[in-house]
Amino acid sequence: MRHVLAMLAGFCCLWMSPTMNAQVKVGINFNIGSQPVWGPTGYDYVEYYYLPDIDVYYNVPHRRYYYFERGGWRSSPYLPDRYRDYDAFHSYKVVINERDPWRHNEVYRERYSGYRGRHDQELIRDSRDSRYFVNKEHPEHNRWVQEQKHANGHHGHKDNGRHGNRGGEDRRDNDRH
Repeated sequence: MRHVLAMLAGFCCLWMSPTMNAQVKVGINFNIGSQPVWGPTGYDYVEYYYLPDIDVYYNVPHRRYYYFERGGWRSSPYLPDRYRDYDAFHSYKVVINERDPWRHNEVYRERYSGYRGRHDQELIRDSRDSRYFVNKEHPEHNRWVQEQKHANGHHGHKDNGRHGNRGGEDRRDNDRH
């Protein structure tokens, strides 16, 4: 019976349109704009960073740290005081796209122990790759936004009679600058 169900599930997957599959993959596997600027470049999607220097996980979509304390794993939007000297900009981050990775912490601790103390990752903040400019904390974000507006025809200098402004200026666009 299990084999029949597995075959039916397989056929259903084949019958799904490729467009539907592509939409799901794109919608789920893209979060460059929400990755912190101290994160490493090269990843369109990140669920967690493992921080081997302090044996902590950072959940990118929820912006929460997961750390071991008093016999259990805790979460917080901030690191505890004992990590106050930790510098995320100058430490190595390992991307882990697995649910609740701390459940396998001993595996990750062992596997990535050699990355402790390394400082050789390119950070999103320092990248000149324009795909990272969508990140609001990137130094090039504001310039990129202006370029996007310009490229899409939102120059802010035509009135078209919408606001009754003199001199042909669009007050809404000027108020944003």
